[in-house]
Amino acid sequence: MNKYLKELSNFVFSLVEVSLIIRFLLKLFGANTQSQFVSFIYQNTIPLLSPFLLAFPSPNVNGKFILEFTTLFAIFVYAFVSYLVQDVLDFLNKKSK
Repeated sequence: MNKYLKELSNFVFSLVEVSLIIRFLLKLFGANTQSQFVSFIYQNTIPLLSPFLLAFPSPNVNGKFILEFTTLFAIFVYAFVSYLVQDVLDFLNKKSK
């Protein structure tokens, strides 16, 4: 059972990481917010960023290209939490054997 739980957590954290990386790149390259895909990514990653919003400034170039340090920080935090969850699940798996 722990194997499936580990795979599920790995999938969820991978999905979170990929969506945040896509958001970061879209903001960095100044993607058009009128695009449905861009709008979808922005709307669905806001809940993931809400604990970190306004933690860091987001400098922009020409008012279009935005470097979101908040998103970068969130990517690192979620990667670290994923690592911790994987370690806890490994520990529980070894303990149950």
